[in-house]
Parts: sequence; C-alpha cells; structure tokens
Amino acid sequence: MEMRELRYFVAVAEELHFGRAAERLGIAQPALSRALAGLEGRLGVVLLERSSRRVRLTDAGTVLLSEARAILAAAEAAARRTREAAERQPRIALAVKAGTAGELLAKVLDAYAAHPGACAVDLLLCEAHEQRERVCSGQADVALLHLPFDAVTGLDTEALLTEGQVVVLPGDHPLAGRTAVSQAEVTAAPGPPPARWPAPDGSCPEGPGVAVRNLTQLFQLIALGRATVVLPASAAVDLRRDLVAVPVTDAPPVTTVLAWLPESRSRPVADLVRVATTL
Repeated sequence: MEMRELRYFVAVAEELHFGRAAERLGIAQPALSRALAGLEGRLGVVLLERSSRRVRLTDAGTVLLSEARAILAAAEAAARRTREAAERQPRIALAVKAGTAGELLAKVLDAYAAHPGACAVDLLLCEAHEQRERVCSGQADVALLHLPFDAVTGLDTEALLTEGQVVVLPGDHPLAGRTAVSQAEVTAAPGPPPARWPAPDGSCPEGPGVAVRNLTQLFQLIALGRATVVLPASAAVDLRRDLVAVPVTDAPPVTTVLAWLPESRSRPVADLVRVATTL
C-alpha cells in the first residue's frame, strides 16, 4: 500500500462521498475512484460499498480506516521528529484534554520554562478520548491523562495530582445551594441523566444521557438543563456564572498523570516529567 492511497481512502471513508473527497484532496474524481479500485484489487477485499445513493464502509474498510489513520499519523510524527533533529531545536508535543487541569498545566509549563535547557512545548488540545492515541501514534511526546477515566495501558506514567470530584449544576438546581452532596443525592435529584463521554476508542457508550465530546459543549448543555456531570474539581475552576460546582463527598478520587511511551529516550520529556513531579 502506498501512503497516497491511504490518504485517498481515509478521505473517502470520512466523507462517504467520492465527490467531496476528491474536492478535499484536490484531485479529479475518476482518478480517486481508480486509485481505490486498484487498492481493493491488490488487497483482494471490498473496502467500500458503492451505490447511486450512498457510500458505505465494509467491515474490512472499517479496519483499514483505523490502521490507515495510525499509519499516516506515525508518518507525520516521524517527519516532525526528523526535521527537529536536523534543526537541532527539539520540541515537546504535549497532548491535553481541552479545558482540564488548567491551573496544574500552567504551573507545569511555567516551571519547565524556567528549567535550564528547556525547549519549546507545543500544546495539542484534544477531545475526551484522544490524548493516549496521540502519544501511541507519535503525534505527541507526552500527555496529561486522568485516572480512572483514561486508559494508560502500554504507557509509562508519573502521578502529579489527586483530587476530589464535583457535580456541575445550573444555578437554580435544587442542589445548587448545598456545600456538599453524595452520589446517591445526585442520582436521585430531579433533572436529566448524566452526560456520556467517549470511550478510549472514540465511541460513546449506550445510555439515556446526552453524548458530549468536550467541556465547552457540556457546560452549555448543563446551563440549558439538558445534562449533568460529575468531574474532577479542577475542571470546574473557571465555570460560567450560571453554573455551580458542588463537591461530591463519596465520588472516587481522580489522579492526573503524565504519560509517555516506555521506549522514549527524549531528554526534554524526561526533564519535563522530573520538573512536574517536584511541584
């Protein structure tokens, strides 16, 4: 398989439309169709079921989509690291879940910037399930993850912070004036069911609550009375004025960790981890 073919296939698989995919890639639609037909012929499988009305991924196509994304991401990461080595200006790519651990993250970045020999840190703001994937694919050198919510299998980790959880509610909610609540009280309170976050593979579990992918979206839905959520206290530091955060006394603690690939030999990553663990 050629990288060009994989890029073509990913575009069609994401758009599920040959015309839009060809426009996105900047090529003619017949050339795109021929390239994918050739790929299917060499693999000996059908990747896309085509009809006059729709394009649909087959089971084989679904597998190749996941593999192709990982291959393209790894190639991009390899090119980035190669350029950095040539420039002799190393950089760290740090994957973080947008809107979380803001105060801790700021302290870590400030402390590392003051460290002798510190290099530039590029922040990759991710949605709920993406940080580990970015590290495993090589797009990120290190990630901030939150246990027990994020999977850390296959990664080395260092714990930075353990904290309690809070329930985020509209300001007029019956529990909004409380100084603390229990999980049972949150469950029994009137209102919508808890929001559903993506699993590590990006899929949302089944359930009655609304599916969300980031905190901005979630807080908007809570303010509208469409969702509730229990999350780490640090994620609710800078809440909108129409929301309140109430500590949940018996919610399990959440531990924020730095995570990286075990085979990493990056001195800047080692320095960042060492500085962060002293805070």
